[in-house]
Amino acid sequence: MIHAVRPVASLLLGMAILLAGSGLIGTLLGLRGSVEGFSGFTLGLVMSGFFTGYIAGAFTTPPLIRRVGHIRTFTAMAALAAVVSMLYGLWVDPWFWWVLRVINGIAMVAIYMVIESWLNEQMHEQRAKIFAGYMMVSFAALGAGQFLIGVYGADHLASFVLVGVCFTLGLIPIALTPVTQPTPIDTHRLPLAHLYRVSPVGYFAGLVSGLVSGAFWGLAAAFAAHQGLDDGQVAALTAAAIFGGALMQWPIGKLSEGRDRRKVLVVVCALAVLSAGAMFLIGPRDPMGLIIATGCYGGFAFSLYGLAVAQTHDRFHPSEALEATKALLLLSGLGAAIGPMGTGALMSLTGPRALPLILAGLLLGLVALTVWRILRDAPVADNERTEFMPVHRTSLAATDMDPRIPHAEDAVARTE
Repeated sequence: MIHAVRPVASLLLGMAILLAGSGLIGTLLGLRGSVEGFSGFTLGLVMSGFFTGYIAGAFTTPPLIRRVGHIRTFTAMAALAAVVSMLYGLWVDPWFWWVLRVINGIAMVAIYMVIESWLNEQMHEQRAKIFAGYMMVSFAALGAGQFLIGVYGADHLASFVLVGVCFTLGLIPIALTPVTQPTPIDTHRLPLAHLYRVSPVGYFAGLVSGLVSGAFWGLAAAFAAHQGLDDGQVAALTAAAIFGGALMQWPIGKLSEGRDRRKVLVVVCALAVLSAGAMFLIGPRDPMGLIIATGCYGGFAFSLYGLAVAQTHDRFHPSEALEATKALLLLSGLGAAIGPMGTGALMSLTGPRALPLILAGLLLGLVALTVWRILRDAPVADNERTEFMPVHRTSLAATDMDPRIPHAEDAVARTE
């Protein structure tokens, strides 16, 4: 693994610094919004702006890259993200924050897309190892970034400046990396209706994974703060969910190989529901128990997207898998944009403590839909199931990195 990722180590280092800042800003805004008295709906609306920008950036970034190139796009978007991060602290207003979150989402998906394009250009025969290394670095950096909240606290402008510093520092190792300029990114038709017809469970799982992840990332900090947790404990709670998701993806994925993945999906959803129930029951009585329950929830709930991708790969012909996976990615992003708003509205009516119950309700809906499809559709044949790979929702360029996707160099290697 170390030998495989050494040629792209500077890219991974820069990405880790950027993602630490990205991980910090989400928790920081949730905590600061709670301090400022934002309602659940208001905070959910603000946090949904990131995923709205994420979707918009998925369509606007490829033309921008074709016009000015990868390097200029990356530099401009990283600088924009740094400026936006500091503007949050200068003017605390929900509508202004929503606009900044949209810009933040556009900038981050562009950063993801450029770096993943560079990585894809360097992968070749080490594709699986570099892809796995990239996913590990992504999860670790996002989790570690949570603890930066303890440096200054949520009510200090310096915390927003620290996010800007991370985005600026992340520029340095990437900008100095002597990598080959990748080929321009193409935009493709994203067949959501076709995705549903061929892989309805993958479709539902991708959408619900976006709904629950968007709701959690947007409102978990506010939920934890209302349970009486201090800034450090809030950071530990969100980090526990991230690390839980990172640790559980591989064993859950391997468990799904050789089995009907839809049944594994039902079991994983049920375990996530039980974990969410534990979060609700423990509440403020036991902060450490709440953190552990949240880690278990993250381990199961954040594995859903990987199972959705694997189920989609199982159902589609390899020649269509790339487009289907891109459609699934944007479907999940749409769910992540809707999740914080809808969940925030419900929390405004029921109180912040209801977050785990709302998440459990969404997951139970996925269980019902999946069981319905199990009763209607035959499982995928054993010899048609693909290998599971841990994945993290980033950009459309990440789908090109997936080792399960056929690549031109693979075809050349097979003919030699």
